Amino acid sequence: MKKKTQLIHGGIIGDEVTGAVSVPIYQVSTYKQDGPGRHRGFEYSRTGNPTRHALEELIKDMEEGKRGFAFGSGMAALTAVMMLFSKGDHIILTDDVYGGSFRVMTKVLNRFGLEVTFIDTSNLNNIQNEIKENTRALFLEFPTNPLLKITDIEGAAAIAKRNGLLTIVDNTFVTPYWQNPLTLGADIVLHSATKYIGGHSDVVAGLVAVNDEKLGEELHFIQNATGGILGPNDSWLIIRGIKTLGIRMEQHEESAKQIVPFLLEHSSVKKVYYPGIESHPNHEIAKKQSRGFGGVVSFDVGSAEKAEKVLSRVKYFTLAESLGAVESLISIPALMTHASIPPERRKELGITDGLIRISIGLEDTEDLIDDLTYALKE
Repeated sequence: MKKKTQLIHGGIIGDEVTGAVSVPIYQVSTYKQDGPGRHRGFEYSRTGNPTRHALEELIKDMEEGKRGFAFGSGMAALTAVMMLFSKGDHIILTDDVYGGSFRVMTKVLNRFGLEVTFIDTSNLNNIQNEIKENTRALFLEFPTNPLLKITDIEGAAAIAKRNGLLTIVDNTFVTPYWQNPLTLGADIVLHSATKYIGGHSDVVAGLVAVNDEKLGEELHFIQNATGGILGPNDSWLIIRGIKTLGIRMEQHEESAKQIVPFLLEHSSVKKVYYPGIESHPNHEIAKKQSRGFGGVVSFDVGSAEKAEKVLSRVKYFTLAESLGAVESLISIPALMTHASIPPERRKELGITDGLIRISIGLEDTEDLIDDLTYALKE
């Protein structure tokens, strides 16, 4: 089954009882049992709901995994995955990581004794050098946010396996349409489905897929025990969004292929970050392990003053957090998505005050280029 077909025909299709083409929204909390402890597959909607189950089967198929899970947000998904570990366990994370991931690891989960080290995983030697006796997992963002650094997932996962570690990949930016980390050796893949997978700025959700049944059982226990589940209405919205994921990702990328050269040639732009350009570090690795590069582009205009001037002038790029929607979005990571990272840490990573991140939507590409042309005028 080809990818676009899988997005529509994967998982559970429609409703056998009524013939409905779309999976129904089962707005229900509990289910009648045929006898004490004898239910028909569902007993309580925290444990399982038919609409959420359909989505979980779909993400499992999309990521070529063994089990899938749907959570109330990407951060709920990440938190549940981190609950697989215990006090004193050490996790290695990509350094240029989403601000929310940095915050939950350093301000919340550290209270429960999880140790964390942030490193540049695009250099595989760094991974091996940071592994300790209590290291249990390697967490990768691909590409990173907002500098779009590229890690060799297959190479990193091989190092992790040799050392008995789990490999976790945040696949939000590329999506299962362009990349499947589980087939590259990862054990767990997660998404903020709020972004490209949902795609319409109307739902907050998180998805996880795992490559092992035992790992799936452990994660289901955590999901049921802690309860950070996705509701049936939101599950249905994500399923609907997935049906058009393929054509949306292709258009995002097609527009990026025109906007990136424009930015590279513009005199007001000091540097452009996009894995699809040959000069991008590890471009060849990205090209090898992904079928596409996505629609997120970051570029530096040199100062906070200039960045804010650009944002004040745009018409079709909406000033907002998030990414991956049909609408083009624009932000200053240092003031928005990565404001929770201390200034000295941002400086060390290269997240400057003049760095702008755009998420290219589905508007006409010429309109978007005209918008940026006006915004970048001296």
